[in-house]
Amino acid sequence: MSDYKKILLAVDLTEDSKPVAQRALALVRAYDAELHLVHVIEPLSLAYGGDVPMDLSSVQEQIQEQAKSHLSEFGAGMDVPTERQHLIFGRPESEIQRVADELGADVIVIGSHGRHGLALLLGSTANGVLHGAMCDVLAVRVGKEE
Repeated sequence: MSDYKKILLAVDLTEDSKPVAQRALALVRAYDAELHLVHVIEPLSLAYGGDVPMDLSSVQEQIQEQAKSHLSEFGAGMDVPTERQHLIFGRPESEIQRVADELGADVIVIGSHGRHGLALLLGSTANGVLHGAMCDVLAVRVGKEE
């Protein structure tokens, strides 16, 4: 196994991102690697099937500004410079893979809620990234402890 030189941490900017970030930071320290952050905003038209009878551009702009602020704050807390913070629009699983490919990432670190049954069949971002990535993927279990 080769060393990880470039790590991409995919965050949803919720409380669940914190334990995932801790795992990514452990890899950064272990391999003296470069850390990048990515947060993907799913356009409202995609999330709601494109059949929304109103202009959502102002809402989308507010979501983007809020996400930009949260990502900047999250990145600053991890000492990740702004040029390594990526705020992207699109489908999370495909955009995370695309950013990882563009960066030449060696591993993607992402949170997983450990869904089972029907929820797993319907898909999750972590599952989509895992099955489409060209590099290693570390899925960190987050959410409720049982």
